[in-house]
Amino acid sequence: MTGTGTGTALVELDDVSKFYGNIRALEGVSLEVHAGEITCVLGDNGAGKSTLIKIIAGLHQHDAGSFLIEGSKTTLSSPREALDRGIATVYQDLAVVPLMPVWRNFFLGSEPTRGAGPFRRLDVGLMRETTRTELLRMGIDLRDVDQPIGTLSGGERQCVAIARAVYFGAKVLVLDEPTAALGVKQSGVVLKYVAAARDAGLGVVLITHNPHHAYLVGDRFVLLKRGTMFGSHPKDGITLDELTRQMAGGSELEELSHELERAPTPTHLGGHPAPKDAG
Repeated sequence: MTGTGTGTALVELDDVSKFYGNIRALEGVSLEVHAGEITCVLGDNGAGKSTLIKIIAGLHQHDAGSFLIEGSKTTLSSPREALDRGIATVYQDLAVVPLMPVWRNFFLGSEPTRGAGPFRRLDVGLMRETTRTELLRMGIDLRDVDQPIGTLSGGERQCVAIARAVYFGAKVLVLDEPTAALGVKQSGVVLKYVAAARDAGLGVVLITHNPHHAYLVGDRFVLLKRGTMFGSHPKDGITLDELTRQMAGGSELEELSHELERAPTPTHLGGHPAPKDAG
């Protein structure tokens, strides 16, 4: 598969399929993720987006086709291996501990320590300062990194997760419907930080069902429908209107509109309404 990006793709799926018994979850899907670009994967519920995420994130293995990381064919055995290879996935239901402070969630599972032996303890000062600095580097100015992360808005929590992935060295950032449960203003905030991750040199995979959000930040678009790919376009190869039309079903929607057209009112000869039955 040849994309619009230059150089070797950070991640490439070529004709990838996934089956669960006789159920086809994904078939013949191809996409590329390049450094400094955002690849948007669009589709409604049941389109295969979740299965695609799980393959890239190392949760599931593909059954056919090729999965390449920086040009090398790969089969990831776990999310930890994906992380070790530079692929970070931020799910819609963020894995945070609501009552813990922002800085603790930022380092959750990767806490730095100081001292040795019985004197070993968490380096709280370093974690606080690093969290504040890294969030500011992404343009996120939190009032207090000591506040419980559960007090942040959904958009702010998404932004913390994006900054965390950047700090811990992700090359590829996979975002699962980051704006799905957010209003217009919060969605705009998240999209700004998605663009900031791209500008930091990451390759971003943005999973969404919203073509307007995708078109604001995307460099290329892959459309999924019932587990198969029915469109792949660079941004200069498709307009927002056409992307929206394809997402909405295109010809299927037009066919449905014809079916739903109001039938003409029955009339007698001469154009008068038919009389009601007596009695």
